[in-house]
Amino acid sequence: MHMLDLGDLSLHWREDGDPSGAPVVFANSLGTDFRLWDKVVPLMPKGLRLIRYDKRGHGLSSCPPGPYGMGALVRDAERLLDALGVRDCVFVGLSIGGMIAQGLAVKRLDQVRALVLSNTGAKLGTPQIWADRIAAIRADGIEAIADATMERWFPATFRAGAELPAWRNMLTRQPVEGYVGCANAIAGADFITPTSGLTLPTLAIAGSEDGATPPDLVRETADLVKGSRFELIRGTGHLPPVDKPAEYAALLRSFLSSIGHG
Repeated sequence: MHMLDLGDLSLHWREDGDPSGAPVVFANSLGTDFRLWDKVVPLMPKGLRLIRYDKRGHGLSSCPPGPYGMGALVRDAERLLDALGVRDCVFVGLSIGGMIAQGLAVKRLDQVRALVLSNTGAKLGTPQIWADRIAAIRADGIEAIADATMERWFPATFRAGAELPAWRNMLTRQPVEGYVGCANAIAGADFITPTSGLTLPTLAIAGSEDGATPPDLVRETADLVKGSRFELIRGTGHLPPVDKPAEYAALLRSFLSSIGHG
């Protein structure tokens, strides 16, 4: 694990696999840190350079005052990859991470050769939905939305198991300013037009029980990118790398093989 000092903030990042291998970059969802990918990374093919990071306001990255714009989150990823000398990566983004992926691909095609848009959309929710959530958090903390978030994140079978308390704790321990800052970024982001201009190889992944980004939304986003591939993982919610890691990793391996990455 490493900290990258960018001057105005520090980003916490980790690298696994082969430092000289073909790069795959993972960006996680709102309210999680890069442990989201812990079960998937060991299932990836050997010889890849696997990079993950905590976006601003999350995990061990610094939490500058909000609100944030999506442009700032994209720029953070851009600066991280520049600092690490990453070119032609496959960028795997889940939820807000998928929005960052779209923005980065539009801006820096030298950095991104293919996308995995997981449990995400070109536009997520409405400004009013996000304003209501932010107001609830400002009044009563992230705890106020924790139970409803777990229902969106995970199917009932997972919520009944022993792992749920750790994920609920991960959510509630995120800095309020970081969560709200990123929520503001989502509220103001609309990638429908720029994403519709992308032509790079793209895999879109949805969960059948996802209460945050339903399969139809993910499919509509995939349809914006010519030649994209859509896959549905049944029995999973918003975070399939957590409760369906084997199925998720299999989709990633198949996609990487199909584009000759690694």
